[in-house]
Amino acid sequence: MTEMVYGAMPVAGGEPVLPKWWRTVDRWSLSCILILFAVGLLLGLAASVPLAERNGLATFHYVQRQAFFGGLAMITMFVTSLMTPLMVRRMAVVGFFLAFVALAFLPILGTDFGKGATRWYSLGFASVQPSEFLKPVFIIVAAWLMAAGQELGGPPGRLYSFVIMVAIVLMLAMQPDFGQASLILFSWAVMWFVGGAPMVLLATLAGVVVMAGTFFYNASEHFARRIDGFLNPEVDPTTQLGYATNAIREGGFLGVGVGEGTVKWSLPDAHTDFIIAVAAEEYGLVMVMFVLALYSTIVVRSFIRLMRERDPFIRLAGTGLAAIFGVQAMINMGVAVRLLPAKGMTLPFVSYGGSSLIAGGIAVGMLLALTRTRPQGEIGDILRGGRR
Repeated sequence: MTEMVYGAMPVAGGEPVLPKWWRTVDRWSLSCILILFAVGLLLGLAASVPLAERNGLATFHYVQRQAFFGGLAMITMFVTSLMTPLMVRRMAVVGFFLAFVALAFLPILGTDFGKGATRWYSLGFASVQPSEFLKPVFIIVAAWLMAAGQELGGPPGRLYSFVIMVAIVLMLAMQPDFGQASLILFSWAVMWFVGGAPMVLLATLAGVVVMAGTFFYNASEHFARRIDGFLNPEVDPTTQLGYATNAIREGGFLGVGVGEGTVKWSLPDAHTDFIIAVAAEEYGLVMVMFVLALYSTIVVRSFIRLMRERDPFIRLAGTGLAAIFGVQAMINMGVAVRLLPAKGMTLPFVSYGGSSLIAGGIAVGMLLALTRTRPQGEIGDILRGGRR
């Protein structure tokens, strides 16, 4: 009645989108990502110039392309981080369907660019690697299925996610791309573990992985050659691993100086898979430890925020995204120092590569969106309430 006489009370508008985003996003992780991109441009100035000269291109051709694709990645990351978890899930479902179909048609329509593995679609002016885009959307879809399976009367989400994971891993192994296949398997196993999988099943899965590795070692010359090269105590100094190992050794603690490194003239993948070797040679151990600290900060802060999350889907999806981000960086640097077999995997936001940069922007944007603070009680409140 009062509203009919005097009019409705004015409703205060909600908080504007950008101030709310800035207040709730993890600014430490966001800053680390921007710094990693800046480091990638800095290292690209050193690592990609020799390759541009060998290919008869402009001196800073690859640096300019990295800046362009990196700019798109930063925009994509920002837009994605503005989304709600529901919007992230919906976008991931559509993206998963498109990426899965693209991956399935790679043997027919894809190309290997002379590298022995059919992983890309050539668009003429650029190339697209579907597996890079499949990783983050698969994690979201798998987390959604696992979370739905925990609900009363829900579907067998773990089984569905397992079937999808196996299908993806088999398609990647056929390329062959065992590095991306291992990341898909690892991310699914981490989410399965966080979701409450029994240790017996995890041990069984580990045994299956060992058996599969043995099979592919005997069946794939590409896989066997990389494993044999890793196990061989003698490192051929004329191989990529040999050049990278020598560069890291020469760099020492402070490096040989900006622009004074020589490994970039020998390594064909100095601007992609082995860019950390360029950093170690020219800037020394100090730069490598700085890069490690940036990745560690992003992963640890994401896990800390996710530990307070009550929504199972957000907790599982965020854990999978943070884990795969950190492990990919660890694998790339582990290969360069010969702790792991060669994988052909980029260093997120640092290595050159359009697909890697934009897909990384999507993945980290999703992670930032899922780890934003929301008006909810912490999970510890539930545990304390249960003990009363």
